[in-house]
Amino acid sequence: MPGIAGIHPPERGLLAPDDDHNRSRKRPEMSLPETLINALRNPLREAGDDSPIRHATRVGGGDINQAARIETDRGRYFVKWHTAPQPGIFECEARGLGLLADAGAVRVPRVIGHGSVPGSRTAFLILEWIERAGAGKGGRAAERLGRELALLHRKRQATYGLDHDNYIGRLPQPNRTMDSWVEFYRTQRLGAQRDQAAAQGRLPPHRARLLDQVMESLERWIDESHCQPSLLHGDLWGGNWMVAANGEPVLIDPAVYYGDREADLAMTALFGGFPRSFYAAYAEVF
Repeated sequence: MPGIAGIHPPERGLLAPDDDHNRSRKRPEMSLPETLINALRNPLREAGDDSPIRHATRVGGGDINQAARIETDRGRYFVKWHTAPQPGIFECEARGLGLLADAGAVRVPRVIGHGSVPGSRTAFLILEWIERAGAGKGGRAAERLGRELALLHRKRQATYGLDHDNYIGRLPQPNRTMDSWVEFYRTQRLGAQRDQAAAQGRLPPHRARLLDQVMESLERWIDESHCQPSLLHGDLWGGNWMVAANGEPVLIDPAVYYGDREADLAMTALFGGFPRSFYAAYAEVF
């Protein structure tokens, strides 16, 4: 079965530097760069796994990063890396996963470590390997995710935003804390995206004017008396959750901040939406 983000046929490379038998044979072609393999060893050692990396199997990593499953004598891990990543992007993801894990509401992959390859721009993130369920993402798993997301949204703080900026996908996501959800959404979300799109020449003037009109009129559609700063996944479309082999829903690839919970729910409607059972279960709790 494929594991976390593992949907492509594997390309396996045997990595057994401590095996005398393999030293005497022609070393198989590695599926990962040797410089990356070497860089992974220190974070694994710091996490308590000082055994050699035996196998590395390429898996699907989305449209931004490369990814692999690595195996040691003590366990299996999911690694994703990029040869020219945005500054600090994997550190931000690790911090976001940590915030979600600390909330204790819904499972996320445990962070093993992150780092970079010396002498290059390549950076990486190591997570626990989670085996995927063979079935789809409906039924009980979707219901459970709905309930657990509602519990996550009960984790709150006094202001909107976060104590650090991060990323949504590969795009920078500012999180300056504010008391007003309308003002936060206007400046830190719509305004920030508008400015990035304009800087890249992707926002025609007529669309910029329409977006400005929306931003100026947010108070007409958002009643702040019903808004509270909830801990959000931040990028909760259908590709950013999976079902573990034991049936447990797992959230991945977060863009964490504190915002109105409807921002997460609205994101679930993108690209086909979530099963109806998810929304029904969420409504039972929240």
